[in-house]
Amino acid sequence: MNKFDLSYPLKSTYFCFFILLILALFLWFIGLGNLPLRDWDEGYYGTVAKDMFKTENWLYLTYYGQPFLLKPPLIIWLINLSYQLGGISEFTTRFPCALLTAFGVPLLYLVGKNIFSQQLPAILSSLVYLTLLPVIRHGRLGMIDGIINTFLIFSILCLVKSRKHPRWAIGYGIGLGLIALSKGTLVIALGAIIGVYILLDKPANYLKNPALWLGICLGFMPVFIWYCIQINHYGDIFIQVHFLQQNFDRLATAVEGNSGSFWYYGLELIKYSFPWLLFLPGSLILAWRQKQQSWAKLVLTGFCLFLAIITLMGTKLPWYIMPIYPFLALGIGAYLSQFWQEHKSSPSGLIFGFFLASIASLFGAIYLLIEGKEISLIITGFIVFFTFLLSWQKIRKSFPDFVIILIIGLYMSLGIFMTSQSWIWELNEAFPVKPVATLIKQHTPANTIIYTSFAYSRPSLDFYSDRQVLAQDQSALEKLALSSSYLLLDQNSLKNLPLSNAKILGKAEGFILVSTSENH
Repeated sequence: MNKFDLSYPLKSTYFCFFILLILALFLWFIGLGNLPLRDWDEGYYGTVAKDMFKTENWLYLTYYGQPFLLKPPLIIWLINLSYQLGGISEFTTRFPCALLTAFGVPLLYLVGKNIFSQQLPAILSSLVYLTLLPVIRHGRLGMIDGIINTFLIFSILCLVKSRKHPRWAIGYGIGLGLIALSKGTLVIALGAIIGVYILLDKPANYLKNPALWLGICLGFMPVFIWYCIQINHYGDIFIQVHFLQQNFDRLATAVEGNSGSFWYYGLELIKYSFPWLLFLPGSLILAWRQKQQSWAKLVLTGFCLFLAIITLMGTKLPWYIMPIYPFLALGIGAYLSQFWQEHKSSPSGLIFGFFLASIASLFGAIYLLIEGKEISLIITGFIVFFTFLLSWQKIRKSFPDFVIILIIGLYMSLGIFMTSQSWIWELNEAFPVKPVATLIKQHTPANTIIYTSFAYSRPSLDFYSDRQVLAQDQSALEKLALSSSYLLLDQNSLKNLPLSNAKILGKAEGFILVSTSENH
């Protein structure tokens, strides 16, 4: 027997679970604290958690003393707990999110074990999920969306296990409650999707199970209590901000200018789920052909319904698509398993796709080399090239072991990429915050509001400076220049403002910090 035969039964479910967990933890933790926090989520959650850390007020979230009404508290509680254990840093801000997201990999394997008739598609599904760039990257950040996936996978796992072991249904409601305590009304969409799956897959077996309803009560009880406390404390303003502005408004309008075309999320799939995207058409066709089976109902319901929901939403953000990836991974895992076992001829589209991917990755690696980019990016580029090239050669000959080459190559390249200075590429969209934050901390008193000419306020700058830095337009800055204020200005604003009596306190990254106080 081929020693690399993935269809060979492995020692135990526990063995597979812990191997997958170790593989995931390595990818999610390597280089986790090597870059500054990103705007927006990381800066917001880190700053609110710092407020909680300093005030020890776990019940009412604040942002520099002002009510923070945008999100439920679970992620803030987790980050604050991480601060309590390891101090305040980039690593501890991201640690709880990375840890929980990594657990989604072995949990998805357990889901597969319960919906497939064989072990192989369960293993392949979890390995596909393990090597999806958006899942790793967003899961490593201090933001909600990675942990939402894990709670979703946990809910599905408890649901499918309850068919043989009814008490597991308690975990279904607890998982949904954790989603609600993390991202509020998103639980309505995800709960509805799983509800449709229940209706399609022997609903009486689930709905007549008292453990299901007990779990829902237990899971949503903390959510209900927390929301009652907040509404009682803040009144109508909490309902307006938390429910309407941050949740329901996003369904119909593009909140904060985050709009996109009807094809926005289709393009996101194309850009960031490659090369697994090449197997998506075949996996959906296979699911449709086997639509009477439980796994196919889950994949088709989850993938299609969630894609439809987010496509119709007015607000478009890249991480909104995250809950689709567990369903995508399960579908592709089933397709790869069939490909492995039946030794069919490779589809011409798959052969051509990997050929083009090989050419494109070669040019990309050469470009990185010529441009003198950091060595980790160059190595990543060439590993991707050889992975696609070797996979193409195997696929062209219809050798199923291309799956092993593809998974190992993607895992290696993603691991090296996460050690680079580029895995949070959004940091290049604006000035580096740390030098500017150091300038502010050195020259301004604590609990001071700084006003800046930059185009928008940056939560990451607030986090590092321990001050709130608010963006202001030209007319507002002109008024502030005549009062006692601290201003963070670019060179052009410095020239155009009436600052005859102002004192320059320092410069960093093209910004000048000035004081307009009479007592400099």
